[in-house]
Amino acid sequence: MQNNRLLGPWRRRFQWLISLLILLLPWGRIDNVSILRIDIPSLSLHLFGATLRIEELYLLLFFCLILVLIFLLTTLVFGRVWCGWACPQTTLSDLAEWSAGKLNLKINKYRLQGPFWRKALLHIFFVVLAFLVSSNFLWYFIEPRNYFYALVTGQLHPFALGTLLIGATTVYLDMAFLRRLICRDFCPYGRFQTVLIDKTTLALQLPESEAPRCIECGSCVRSCPMEIDIRQGYQIECINCGRCLDACRQIMNKRQQPGLIGYYFGVNGDGRHALFNPRTLPLALGLVGLLILLLFAVKMRPEATLKASMSHHVASRRLENGNQASFFNAWINNRTTTKSGFNIIAKDPNNGQELLLKGPTRNIILEGGQNQKVDFVLITPFTGKTSQVRFILNSIDGRQLSETDALITTNQSR
Repeated sequence: MQNNRLLGPWRRRFQWLISLLILLLPWGRIDNVSILRIDIPSLSLHLFGATLRIEELYLLLFFCLILVLIFLLTTLVFGRVWCGWACPQTTLSDLAEWSAGKLNLKINKYRLQGPFWRKALLHIFFVVLAFLVSSNFLWYFIEPRNYFYALVTGQLHPFALGTLLIGATTVYLDMAFLRRLICRDFCPYGRFQTVLIDKTTLALQLPESEAPRCIECGSCVRSCPMEIDIRQGYQIECINCGRCLDACRQIMNKRQQPGLIGYYFGVNGDGRHALFNPRTLPLALGLVGLLILLLFAVKMRPEATLKASMSHHVASRRLENGNQASFFNAWINNRTTTKSGFNIIAKDPNNGQELLLKGPTRNIILEGGQNQKVDFVLITPFTGKTSQVRFILNSIDGRQLSETDALITTNQSR
């Protein structure tokens, strides 16, 4: 990367893109379903148009494993470029420092210096931004429109309100007093990255071959937000933001020479060919395999599911005609994103004979992603012993979608 193009504008555009994506993602909808939201009341996850209920958490396990592999692979290949280019903590710190500069305030040793009224204005800005960030977090659990309505009308759940206040306080303290200290002293990612770094990892450095051309201007040190000297070699505090690279290129441009600092794969500058090694290839293959499995599992998941069990509140009873009435509770989950209709039928699993059901078991209409409880009565001949029944969930057009077996216990009372 030995050219004199500045990377700062590209980094800022990328930070804006990531920030807007995080802010706007909860507002997006696919087929009237949130793109990404955890719905705690219904114990479901809305994920890119699909609604996954708690019984489908094995799909979430796949998703989490994919995220872990992406994290490991990204760290192996790109090192701390995430920290300097995409991490929300870095974005908030950059925004805090930029706003301080606009108010003619200086930051010395992580402390604000300047007139009191200017610092007061900056702290007000920090408070507003902190509430926005904390609200954005809650939007991934509460649909944004419902969140604002509940907040304005005072109907926000106490737990959500507490989360909002705690989150806002944390972000405010971070922006007002900590900022780069989080990255420098508290963030575990930098320490974890040192364990993974090898000849494949992209690193920001001043190669030994370029060191003789250094004019000792110190611009790279002054521009570093982490207050380190890249001339001393790789350091754990470096977040690979590229500010020193831009500073060096600007100085060397005046001398009509290329900059000295650059991004290189590996601390020894082994190049892109070093990416194909026994550490990255298995991770890459595992990631591709898990992605295929997840897509296959989502594609093959049934349109709807049915669960049924005998009621714990109403005992079965023997009727005057000698039959037995058993009370059942069933739960239907429409896993599609559109409104659908369903029918429940019961059969004897031994001979396939259809059994009599009484209750709302026909033309059950559910919205996309809705889970509904249905209560009904099963009429069977009295046998005096425990038997089995099979419940089948069909679509309105007669397609079988799901089935489940349940036990029928006897009751001698009338």
